[in-house]
Amino acid sequence: MNIAMNVLEAIGNTPLVQLRSVVPSGYARVVVKLEGANPTGNMKDRMARAAIEAAEMDGRLQPGSTVVEYTGGSTGASLALVCAAKGYRLKIVTSDAFSEEKTRTTRALGAQIISIPSDNKKITEDLIRTMIDTARRISEEPQHWWFDQLNNRDAATGYHSMAEEIWSQTEGKVDAFVQSVGSAHSLNGVMEVLRRHNSKLYVAAAEPAESAILSSRPKGSHRIEGIGIGFIPPHWRPAEVDAIESASTEEAALMCRRLAREEGILAGTSSGLNAIAALRVAKRLGPGATVATVMIDSGLRYLSTDLFQENE
Repeated sequence: MNIAMNVLEAIGNTPLVQLRSVVPSGYARVVVKLEGANPTGNMKDRMARAAIEAAEMDGRLQPGSTVVEYTGGSTGASLALVCAAKGYRLKIVTSDAFSEEKTRTTRALGAQIISIPSDNKKITEDLIRTMIDTARRISEEPQHWWFDQLNNRDAATGYHSMAEEIWSQTEGKVDAFVQSVGSAHSLNGVMEVLRRHNSKLYVAAAEPAESAILSSRPKGSHRIEGIGIGFIPPHWRPAEVDAIESASTEEAALMCRRLAREEGILAGTSSGLNAIAALRVAKRLGPGATVATVMIDSGLRYLSTDLFQENE
């Protein structure tokens, strides 16, 4: 293995693992990208690095500037990693609705935290919009640059590398890709590249059943962190998606516990939702096909929550 010249070069090249125990007989092969192997333990390290470097290249982000962003936690930790490595100050707007580990990681990497109180730790549209508005106001201060992940035009490019890795690791045998939707950047970025390799790629998006707005159902509160923001994200491309799957927070949490006990894979609730959706697609496509999805982050980031308490 080569020595990375800095921590940013350690982003990516994560393992791809085939699920065994949770996949019934007669289903397609299901493979999962273990994005918890990235430096902060989640896939958004890819996006943060790509978008920060794009802003540096075109002059939007100047030396000595302060980066500002709203986040449920994962983007905050990833931005804190990149900003620490590059020497930028960072202000993060988040909430107590998200796991303590994410906020603690972000703070440990040098970010200033602005926390917005939630309604009993529920993730709602009102909470997300308040976080966005707060970040917008802070970004108006001198020498502050707003990352604005939902509208960031460079964010999806950070996931092109994930797609190339999946294609290479499966030796070009990918029939379907499944990903849950927050900003939609990871779905778009991987989908774009995999479809260059396989124009017939089947794509399924996943969302919380309690707030299934992509499926034109009522919005509501849920506890699946990082996705289901309560409104249609600006970069959502419904015409390019073949199916939308949903499952409840409880179902996603149950799948997380199954993945831990039966597969030895410790992951968060959005990853549990991904596994549920991938299994549905695997049943649809049947033997001989390969369905790829993402274990978005490490379950170590949720040990302060009740996610794995039923295992105790």
